[in-house]
Amino acid sequence: MKVQYINPFLESASTVIQQFCNVSVTQGEVVQRELTFHVDHTWIRIGMTGQFEGDVIFGLHNEVALKIVSAMMGGFPVSEMDEMGKSAISELGNMISGNASTLLYNQGMTIDITPPEIVQNYEMFSSKGSEALSVPLNLSEMGRMEIQVIVAK
Repeated sequence: MKVQYINPFLESASTVIQQFCNVSVTQGEVVQRELTFHVDHTWIRIGMTGQFEGDVIFGLHNEVALKIVSAMMGGFPVSEMDEMGKSAISELGNMISGNASTLLYNQGMTIDITPPEIVQNYEMFSSKGSEALSVPLNLSEMGRMEIQVIVAK
């Protein structure tokens, strides 16, 4: 699997999170491994179609997701992931993926993205067991986000 598929998502995630959360973002090592899900995490799935097809999955520990939602809402304290929080965290995934698709387009690759989906029952996720490019992003004191990209074709 080509690293060129994940780099625009990493670049976009760093920019968007720095803007909304006012934290520095550092990238961990890119690894190829089986798609993994962790308990106590919020998962945002965005499908990709076009010159390549697959999914990008953003994983955040629930506490980190709440911190990001709080930052997106101007610092208003958020203690649970209600419908407004789910909408905000979905929009984060949408902004990252939309910017990434523009970066890919500028590299000569055309993709479309699907609306974000909060994946709560990852046991039912259709790409479970697939190979993914996976990278952790360290969000300073907020915690960590994991980005996994699966390219089906």
